[in-house]
Amino acid sequence: MWNRVMAMRWRRGYLRVVRSSFATVPFYRELWALSGRTEPEVVPGRTGVDGGAVRAAALAGRVGDLVPLAGGPTEIDPLRGLGPVLAEHLAVTAGTLVAVVDPGTPRPPVDLPAGVRSCVLDPSGLAGPYAGVLDDVADHLRRGGRVVAVGGDKDLDQLAAALPETLAHLVTRVPVRGPDDLTAPVGPHALIAHPLLGVLGGLGGCGRWHIDHPRVYLRATPAGPAYTLLRQRSPRLVDVLAGHGRPGWCPRHGTPVVEP
Repeated sequence: MWNRVMAMRWRRGYLRVVRSSFATVPFYRELWALSGRTEPEVVPGRTGVDGGAVRAAALAGRVGDLVPLAGGPTEIDPLRGLGPVLAEHLAVTAGTLVAVVDPGTPRPPVDLPAGVRSCVLDPSGLAGPYAGVLDDVADHLRRGGRVVAVGGDKDLDQLAAALPETLAHLVTRVPVRGPDDLTAPVGPHALIAHPLLGVLGGLGGCGRWHIDHPRVYLRATPAGPAYTLLRQRSPRLVDVLAGHGRPGWCPRHGTPVVEP
């Protein structure tokens, strides 16, 4: 259960990222110096465009400008944050096999808990190039291992159809929803993910969309919810507008959620 002190720490972490980005990241130095912003206010008396936030489309082709002046990686990882969110919401532990079913995913996740294996499958190639990977998933299930499958609804359907009927129902299905698709029906498990920001949170047992608050900050702006990655040093992604809804608090857990 969060309290006021923890909420203040969450916000202070966000403000540290903002100040550091304004001081060291070319894109934000330019954006905020020209238009100002509100949290914290950089140009007195000016509110900036969209409350200082930036639309994801405006970052296309600008990844090099999101690297701090001291240098850093430029790779965008659409699976960033997957491991911590799965550990939090599905209690994924050693011995689990995480199968990412997504034709656009370039590589397996890198932040899974120790002892958790992973694989990536293109659903269109389950009878061809990915047949061997599919066999590994089936063998893991036959041995009594846990398989957590992450992907879009249609992709997960294709995986289930490709597995033997006696095994398909054993897979823990985790559909992915974008920040603009949080009202779509889901089962007991689901993730919030964005191609630029990575995995932002997951569906709690309370039925609310919980933010991965140790790694993600969410605030309201005139243009919608803006997300900040708190622990990614490079490329720096701060106050990125994504999806609909508004920030809120879960009455059961007292932690941050996004309300559709």
